[in-house]
Amino acid sequence: MDKPRMTEGQLRRARKLIRRLCANYDEGNCLALDEGEGCVCVQSISYSLLCRYFKEAVLPADAELCAAIGLGADELKRCRSCGKPFQARSNRALYCPRCAAFEQRKKTRDRVRRHRGQM
Repeated sequence: MDKPRMTEGQLRRARKLIRRLCANYDEGNCLALDEGEGCVCVQSISYSLLCRYFKEAVLPADAELCAAIGLGADELKRCRSCGKPFQARSNRALYCPRCAAFEQRKKTRDRVRRHRGQM
């Protein structure tokens, strides 16, 4: 599989996430790569290089960016109603939690109407 390559907008969103959430980020340097001297955080300057810590700990905070980059495609599904990515609780989930409530009300409404029509 090819390495995922971010667009400029995705890279900007990733940088914001890194500055806000990454525990290894310190004023532009990566503490995980630091061996006594400052080392630039490669995740914040690269379009295709993805740090393991970034993928596992930071990126899941932004589900849309995660889905856009193509990581965790097996974990994230797209809602049939609104099209946004969401974390499925089961393999049968079709809708995000917000749309699921609406769809459930809609199906209940239709079922009750059919039942009333039979009387």
